[in-house]
Order: sequence, then structure tokens, then C-alpha cells
Amino acid sequence: MDAFARCFLLVFAQLYGGGILALSIPPFHELERGFYKSSAAVYLGIGLLVFAGRVALLLRPSGTSGAVGVASIVELALLGISLLAAAIYLRSLWGEAYRLRARAYACAWMSALAALALGAQSFRLDPALSMQTLLYPLSFIVSALVLGSVTTGMLLGHWYLIDRNLSLEPFHRIFRFFVGVLLVQAILLLIDAGLLRWGAADTRAAVAQLFHEHAALLMVRLLLSPVGTAGLAWMIWRTLRIPQTMAATGLFYIAILSVLVGELMGRFILFRTSLPL
Repeated sequence: MDAFARCFLLVFAQLYGGGILALSIPPFHELERGFYKSSAAVYLGIGLLVFAGRVALLLRPSGTSGAVGVASIVELALLGISLLAAAIYLRSLWGEAYRLRARAYACAWMSALAALALGAQSFRLDPALSMQTLLYPLSFIVSALVLGSVTTGMLLGHWYLIDRNLSLEPFHRIFRFFVGVLLVQAILLLIDAGLLRWGAADTRAAVAQLFHEHAALLMVRLLLSPVGTAGLAWMIWRTLRIPQTMAATGLFYIAILSVLVGELMGRFILFRTSLPL
């Protein structure tokens, strides 16, 4: 049974996909390429580790059906395409191939999010013609954007230690994006909790199991992210008003821990109940 391993790897697949997309938020021409080179290399490394883990799971004997196997292969192929495009994008940062860089970058994040959306369907409890077909991919992608934006914010904060004359606007942009997707995630969690109660019998049973057997786990997940992370976001906002980029970067470090552990709790809930919280 590889459900636990898949849920664990999912966190880092979301970090990869969301992180690649979040690189588009800071204005490209206001930052030196060194920021994009180092950040893209970090995300590419995470993506390669996820790919290796998924290949290992796929090659391990299991009792899954052929249909599930085909979906897993397509998901893995999408991830592979994304990684290849991300590698091309990273290489293009040392040259002036603007069109190649733009196309490779778009392919990288779109393929990564498509892989997440497809993989989300394997956890769905209700039939294909149900609200869960949209709800699960949306939840996975929003979580990816939260993880990616908070990590990119931390990486960008470090760049201010290198470029002392850099405007604060790039930092403000990634911060606003982070707060925006965090708010969307909080709203989506409330919507999920309400709509999943109206699902099929299996979904209703999973919701009942969540509140009766895993209520403490759910509470920890919510307190860490989005509630605790929202408090840290307020502190980052206050720090940037001083402005003090070093302190804001340190708070982004703490926010990463809050978001990451919160998402790990959410994926453990997914493993135990198949609910996207």
C-alpha cells in the first residue's frame, strides 16, 4: 500500500509546482538573474526528488487496477515534462533566448499543476460527475500556491542581503500574492467542510470519521495554517512597513515551517480520510 508515501510526496510536488509558478510574481527585469537561477535550481531539485519517489512507487508491485496505473503513468509523464521544461528554463537564464525561456517556463508550471490536478482525482471518493472532481484539484493547487509563495518570499528576502539597493516592490508583490492565496485557502477550507457533508455515502462517512476520530489533527492543521500563518503574515506586513527586510525574511522562515507542517497535517488527513483539507 503506497497511499501514505503518495500523500507525503504530494507535499513536495505541491512545493515544486507552486514554487515554479511563484517565480513569475516578482518583476523579472527588476531582479538580477542570479535570484531566478538559484531559486529555479532549488525547485528543480525538489521536483527531481519527487519524480524519483514516484517512479519508485510506480515500479513497486501493487494491487492497483489498470485504469489507476494508466492515470499514474500520465501523471508521472506530466511531471517529467514539467521537469524537462524547468531544466530548459534554468539553462536559458544564462543566455538571451527570450522566447525559449518564456515557453519553457509556461510549460513547466502548467504541466506541474496539471499533474497535481490529475493526481487529485485518485483520492476522490465520489463519482466523476460530482463536485469533488473540481474540489479536489482546486484544493491541491491552492495548497501548492501557498507553499510556493511562502518559499519564494523567503528566497527573495535573502536576495536583499546581496542587492542592498533593490526596491521593496518585488518583496511587496510576493507578499501580497502569499496573503492572497492564503486567504483563498482559508475560504476553500470552509467551503470544503460544508460541501463535503453533502457528498455520497463514502464521503459523509469520511467526514464523520474526521470529526470523531481526527478532530485534534484537524485542529492542529487549522491552527498552524491558515490561522497561525495569517498571524505571521501580519507580522511580516508590519516589518516591511519599517522597512526591515532581514526581519521579514526571518518571519518568512517561520511562516514556511507553519505552512509546511500544516500541509503535512493536511496530507495526513488525506491519507486517513481521503478528504482534501
